[in-house]
Amino acid sequence: MTKLSVNINKIATLRNSRGGNVPDVVQFAVNAQRFGAQGITIHPRPDERHIRYQDARDLKPIVHTEFNIEGNPIESFIQLVLEVRPTQVTLVPDAEDAITSNAGWDTVKHKGFLTEVIREFQSKGIRTSIFVDPVLAQIEGAKSTGTDRIELYTESYARHYGVEKQQAVAPYAACAELANQLGLGVNAGHDLSLDNIAFFKQEVPGLLEVSIGHALVAESLYLGVENVIQMYLHKLKD
Repeated sequence: MTKLSVNINKIATLRNSRGGNVPDVVQFAVNAQRFGAQGITIHPRPDERHIRYQDARDLKPIVHTEFNIEGNPIESFIQLVLEVRPTQVTLVPDAEDAITSNAGWDTVKHKGFLTEVIREFQSKGIRTSIFVDPVLAQIEGAKSTGTDRIELYTESYARHYGVEKQQAVAPYAACAELANQLGLGVNAGHDLSLDNIAFFKQEVPGLLEVSIGHALVAESLYLGVENVIQMYLHKLKD
């Protein structure tokens, strides 16, 4: 069964919009795990406009599933990850002013940098993953860095799913097949939802984990958090 990691950035965005600690991101993470989530994902950015660095520290003692911290490996992020030591770190090449993630790494161009960062995290027992576009050359490049996994950037799949879903998923299936052959674990995330997740899971071989935040939180406004998490788990069953 593909694991569901719940990205709680949007909960922090709501909290920060009002000040104080409502909603409480730590309590939300506790509840998400109680409702069946198999991981918690956060993506702190330098301006801390949603998840704050302190949230990562506060979440560490209560995440008893998998703790995944995503972000651009600038020095402050690297130090945070080395301090908190999550289960997994996902490297994302975010520009500081990006509203959300909008591209994967060029794993060929940045091989040296990625290799160095990955080696440092792995030396502390932290599993590593690289956020990549669904391009075969980037999967091969990721392998050369020594990473444990890749995370396929699924915005293109989500955007084209309603037009031609087989064509939309084809590059992801091909990249996953190559990753499996190369011994890389396969994660995926960005704009996956209750509408498109089951087909993606069906077509992409060896999918280990999906990270879902924006859609899950939005769907929960209508259907309730516990119900939505259970719906995702059902759709992700083998």
